[in-house]
Amino acid sequence: MPEVALDFPRAWVEFADPDNSEQTFRCDLTWLCSRWQCVWGSGCQGIRPGRADDGCCTLGAHFSDADDEKRTKEAAKRLTPEFWQFHAQGNKRGGRLTVVEADEDGDRQTRVVEGACIFLNRPGFSGGAGCALHALALREGRHPLETKPDVCWQLPIRRTYDWIDRTDETRVLQVTIGEYDRRGWGPGGHDLNWWCTGNTEAHTAFDPVYVSYRPELTELIGATAYDMLAEFCQAHLAAKPRPLAMHPADPES
Repeated sequence: MPEVALDFPRAWVEFADPDNSEQTFRCDLTWLCSRWQCVWGSGCQGIRPGRADDGCCTLGAHFSDADDEKRTKEAAKRLTPEFWQFHAQGNKRGGRLTVVEADEDGDRQTRVVEGACIFLNRPGFSGGAGCALHALALREGRHPLETKPDVCWQLPIRRTYDWIDRTDETRVLQVTIGEYDRRGWGPGGHDLNWWCTGNTEAHTAFDPVYVSYRPELTELIGATAYDMLAEFCQAHLAAKPRPLAMHPADPES
């Protein structure tokens, strides 16, 4: 089945942030209750033609802020040549890291080496293929969100912010949690060779996204808000005779 269209009915839930009276959450139940999972290495075709092994790591990862860059660099310092294929390219004499570069707009991102992110170990590398920072977290007993750039552990969840001016002249910050579809990449997203969120090949998980991505969602919205969101998701899935607006890439849609 081809990739589903970008526009289809979605179910949303909005609720006040229990930890911040000036903030609300708007969450995409259609996405969070879908059966998406990462299929890197087992069906992912990559965002660039002929580079399926890269997955979505062909491009360097853009840092969200200085803290994101600092955390990533601290993790990179703990990598060794045994587990990082491009350790030599990522370090200069004296131990200075060389893992960051500026894109064409001057924004800071991880370096691209041999056509993909410097932290991506290629197939055949003795230390194992895949993200060296992800593997580092697993070896250290951490969650990968503690070692990887923000954009890497958040994908394919997208968090956006909008100030909402209400008719009573109050203002609230609306935080939207949704699907990082092709549009999330900007205009270039429509040119990606392949993208997983709308492909049936990636909607094969046993658990819905709100369950499998519990750590990431908790980091994004807080533990109390996550518990509320999980209840909304459970109620949505339990709707009779069937939930409204389920993701069209799911096998039961």
